Amino acid sequence: MSSPSNGLSRRRLLAAAGATGIGGLLGVGTAHGTVGPSSYTPTWASVDQHPPAAEWFQDAKFGIYFHWGVFSVPAFANEWYPRNMYFSGSNENRHHIDTFGDPSAWPYHNFINGARDKAGNWVQFAPKLKSAGGNFDPDEWAQLFLDAGARFAGPVAEHHDGYSMWNSTVNEWNSVRTGPKLDLVRLHADAIRRKGMKFLVAMHHAYNFTGFYERVPAQSDASLRKLYGQLGAAAQNQLWVDKLKEVVDGYQPDILWQDFNLNAVDESRRLEFLAYYYNRAVAWNKDVVATYKDGFNNRGEVFDYERGGPAGLQSPFWLTDDSISSSSWCYTVGIGYYSLNAMVHSLIDRVSKNGNMLLNIAPMADGTIPSGQRTILLGIGDYLKRFGESIYTTRAWSAFGEGPTQMGGGSFTEPRAGTNRDIRFTRSKDNTVLYATVMGWPGSTLDITTLNSNRINLTSLASARLLGSTAGTYIDLPTRTQDGTALHLTMPSSTPPFTAPAYVVKLTFSGQIPTLGAAPIPTGWARITNATTGLVLDGGGSTTSGSKLKQWSWDSSTNLQWQLVDAGGGYVRIVNRTTGLVADSWGNTTNGAPAQQAPWNGGNNQQWRLNSVGNGRYQIINRGTGTALDGMGDSTVGATCAMWTPNSSPNNHWTITAV
Repeated sequence: MSSPSNGLSRRRLLAAAGATGIGGLLGVGTAHGTVGPSSYTPTWASVDQHPPAAEWFQDAKFGIYFHWGVFSVPAFANEWYPRNMYFSGSNENRHHIDTFGDPSAWPYHNFINGARDKAGNWVQFAPKLKSAGGNFDPDEWAQLFLDAGARFAGPVAEHHDGYSMWNSTVNEWNSVRTGPKLDLVRLHADAIRRKGMKFLVAMHHAYNFTGFYERVPAQSDASLRKLYGQLGAAAQNQLWVDKLKEVVDGYQPDILWQDFNLNAVDESRRLEFLAYYYNRAVAWNKDVVATYKDGFNNRGEVFDYERGGPAGLQSPFWLTDDSISSSSWCYTVGIGYYSLNAMVHSLIDRVSKNGNMLLNIAPMADGTIPSGQRTILLGIGDYLKRFGESIYTTRAWSAFGEGPTQMGGGSFTEPRAGTNRDIRFTRSKDNTVLYATVMGWPGSTLDITTLNSNRINLTSLASARLLGSTAGTYIDLPTRTQDGTALHLTMPSSTPPFTAPAYVVKLTFSGQIPTLGAAPIPTGWARITNATTGLVLDGGGSTTSGSKLKQWSWDSSTNLQWQLVDAGGGYVRIVNRTTGLVADSWGNTTNGAPAQQAPWNGGNNQQWRLNSVGNGRYQIINRGTGTALDGMGDSTVGATCAMWTPNSSPNNHWTITAV
């Protein structure tokens, strides 16, 4: 990709909204200009000038979307049923044969057009509005999202199956011409915007023609070839961008979210889409957000982790999409759910690390949102209604938090609940208030080790207050002491004064929050975490000299634990707990040379200097080569580490945390 040109061709300043409530907070209905250039061309140099994370997006923190469509009808396994039903011998294939018939005689498009199953039941994706006697009410959905505390929401407008949930002119397989005979995206857009939320559209259609239907037999009918991604590369790439332009023009999404495999789409088409969307946004006079998992970059777009997030602070601003369900992203019979605490704590953790959370729910095919999902959403909403000042419009602080529970560490790291020793920080935008959220009642004393006297001067701390059980109420915490181990706050009682998934202490300063000093390097065993990937340095368990250093999701294994032992002259040797080997550059000064392990021999290639780059991060620079340990931006579990010239990229920034 080309490097972006220096500077912006034009930058228009946001006007003061001067409004209150959700509409005012998000800029809904306010007059303001877009931030960034006045026009874009389909080149990386141009689209990379688009500011990726709009101010309203960074303020919003929490959104909801939903996997709901034709794949919801079989309600079996997961949303990849359309693909897996064609895999002979798979659970989906056996279920399909038993319930509907062999896919050769009862294909996936029968769920669209309608057909009878083996029991004689009519089967079709055809939800009906409540006003027409059905169970689907987009206004009720939008109200639920608002009550859940979401500040943006919207549908999966097209999944990998190739079915468009809008009034498409380029794809006849859509919800207006078939099935429900409704423009579902329009209904959602109008309902969500009426509630003052920003509107998101999620598009997963890149994989439709790049692998999803690989087991579907070649279709003779041209229309079916379109549905099953068999038109050929040129036509499919054109259709990919045409669908996006329809959604952009027809529904003016504030966020256009895209799933994986964009790398398989022609680069010219990707650039065509980005320039088109950003130019339309300038014409609409509003700031928009495009997200990606691959195929774009974080200079103009926002990177999205699927069901995960980084282990530590990460910049620039990022997003995760996660699901309310532990078993499927669409509704299935017997679907399971994560706990309310896991969902709330994951949201708190992600916000503390400079990210937003987009939560997926799984409505039934007829438009019913199951009661179990409603309960969790309303629980999240109750928390945000009471303690939202520590979430909405905040920003990440110099440290994201502390505590024993590892959250994040890359994609596909499932949400988990924290403990009453896990604390996460956020700060006010004016940097005068620090919020410390503890994920359980700490007892009679809350000890915040990050705020010890060796790291921060708290003489300007004006007040410490516990956020009360209802919004805008506080309990003063006048008794506090600070020493070299922690800030110690005396809590109102040893037992919780009220019930909540987490408890928030508001620390207000007479001026700016004091600067946080670097954490001391652990003398015992530690995990070494990459700032980009969120993965930790891994010795791999091999005692073979020359074995590669890798990255892995933190799981407390001794393979992932290291000790930094003084080697003299400001250098350390980095010793793996399992293997006893030390990190070694092998003297290779080439950028990209693999980092390896070897028995300690005292050589310069095995000695490392820690260079603080702020925010608790370090470059780990080899004495022999002058190059730094680098995660190479690869968040794949098992990815190898390499050596690279020290630079400002978080790829060669690491945090070192005691275990």
